[in-house]
Amino acid sequence: MEIKTIGVVGAGQMGNGIAHVMALAGFDVLMTDISQDALDAAVALIDKNLTRQVSREKISQDEKDAAMGRIRTTLTLTDLGPSDLIIEAATERETVKQAIFEDLLPHLKPHTILTSNTSSISITRLATRTDRPEKFMGFHFMNPVPVMQLVELIRGIATDEETYDACLKVVEKIGKTAASAEDFPAFIVNRILMPMINEAVYTLYEGVGNVRSIDESMKLGANHPMGPLELADFIGLDTCLAIMNVLHDGLADTKYRPCPLLTKYVEAGWLGRKTQRGFYDYRGEVPVPTR
Repeated sequence: MEIKTIGVVGAGQMGNGIAHVMALAGFDVLMTDISQDALDAAVALIDKNLTRQVSREKISQDEKDAAMGRIRTTLTLTDLGPSDLIIEAATERETVKQAIFEDLLPHLKPHTILTSNTSSISITRLATRTDRPEKFMGFHFMNPVPVMQLVELIRGIATDEETYDACLKVVEKIGKTAASAEDFPAFIVNRILMPMINEAVYTLYEGVGNVRSIDESMKLGANHPMGPLELADFIGLDTCLAIMNVLHDGLADTKYRPCPLLTKYVEAGWLGRKTQRGFYDYRGEVPVPTR
């Protein structure tokens, strides 16, 4: 089966990035969100990011114009039904994702493949809430989508080979590399990355180092491009906590226990860059550590 049309559910940080790379690769994209403002902001951001790629001579002006012409938006979720492939990139809450798939079901074509950009939730469990578990899989992009080269493809227990192959071809067409992951909590990247971030928060919580010394140590001592606390702010502390809870609940191992300080920051609404405060305060010209 050849995929030509792609529906993207969610116009946030991940959704707009997915729409960007898909349209640039030649797919017709229909993006939906519950907010018109979010859709307008997403299209404006895609335009801005494509313009940056033109200025850096990564793409031509004609390629940019063609990509923008392939992106449409709608407030009506069910308009995505006729798409060949639907990528759900909504909030990392299982109940939200289940409701989206249930609303879509009556409007899908028989061949439509359903996928989720979830970073940690069970693909097998999400698939059971649909009428096509064999045509359901995880399609996990890294953030920021236009820059990061990896896509995790996660098969649920019922996913068939034809569905996997079709999604693999899409990954290849957008010029990225696929990593095949089994359907266990947090898959590959976040199974390794999130406990490291959580341990960095414990290191802060226990007073072993402050925000700046922890981040500088990992950047200069382990050659990481971004410190773990800075990275947590970039990802979103609520997302980090949600993934740690999935690991802790799904694997029942105390080594995945979320740090109480991470929970406290989320309770305070200090979620990182998106709220202007997290482990750093971003309200001034230069980010300032909050501890």
